[in-house]
Amino acid sequence: MNIEDIRRVLILGSGTMGQQIGLLCALKGFDVVLYDLNQEILDKAMERIGRKAKKMVKMNQYTEIQADQAVARIVTTTDPETAAKDVDIINESVPEDPVLKGKIFAQFDKLCREDTIFTTNTSSLLPSQFAEASGRPDRLCALHFHDTSMTNVVDVMPHPGTSAETMALVKAFAEKLDQVAIVLTKEHNGYVFNNMFMALLDSALGLASKDVTSVKEIDRAWMGVMHTFIGPFGLMDSVGLDTVYKITDYWAQKLNNPKAKANAAFLKKYVEQGKLGLKTGAGFYTYPNPEYIQPN
Repeated sequence: MNIEDIRRVLILGSGTMGQQIGLLCALKGFDVVLYDLNQEILDKAMERIGRKAKKMVKMNQYTEIQADQAVARIVTTTDPETAAKDVDIINESVPEDPVLKGKIFAQFDKLCREDTIFTTNTSSLLPSQFAEASGRPDRLCALHFHDTSMTNVVDVMPHPGTSAETMALVKAFAEKLDQVAIVLTKEHNGYVFNNMFMALLDSALGLASKDVTSVKEIDRAWMGVMHTFIGPFGLMDSVGLDTVYKITDYWAQKLNNPKAKANAAFLKKYVEQGKLGLKTGAGFYTYPNPEYIQPN
């Protein structure tokens, strides 16, 4: 398969990242299928995609016609066979569970064409953890997106069994999306940016969980010295506290790390209250007017 052959993209999982990636692909002219477990989830996802597209128009990033055409290129389905039909490339954004990722890739391996490329948007796992289960390890790699409203940087990462042809094709696909592809030569937890980013979040959470100072003061310290418009806890709200919690707790248990366990427990209190950050209107801050956007 050549890059010119990629026309139809399947997004597995219609959460925050699935929505962002699906809309990005549609805006760049690809036909997009958004797959999830039930239609209610998909309907809510399409509502958010529509709002995001309108926001892009207001920011003069796209015309109203371009945005409307992009949204029209996205179809939704809860039926795996329908989702897999004529798909050239898959990007997966299901929960951070290697067994679950392996199962869903194995399911679509049976339904997709032999040359369909599988990519994962996992933020904390390694493709090798579910490569064999996918049924096509040579055609599987990571294509990891960050918040598409903030950056156009993506990671393209192989596992030991990924073919060179797959890596080249996925890199070309990323560039078709007008993304800057950071190509890794081997697997590494957290890719490049996330590896550095998670160290920052780990430190910030450690300070808060030990009551060294408040969330607000930690963010103010970072923002004041680094001259950024947002601090680590504001960033966690943007990512989603449920996602940050799952990643933190996964590695805390896997490595039996007491500090990480304390950080996970600190996050869990917010998650159990439904305070997941920007997407629920409340996390460490309340939205749409979080305190960190105020002067001083």
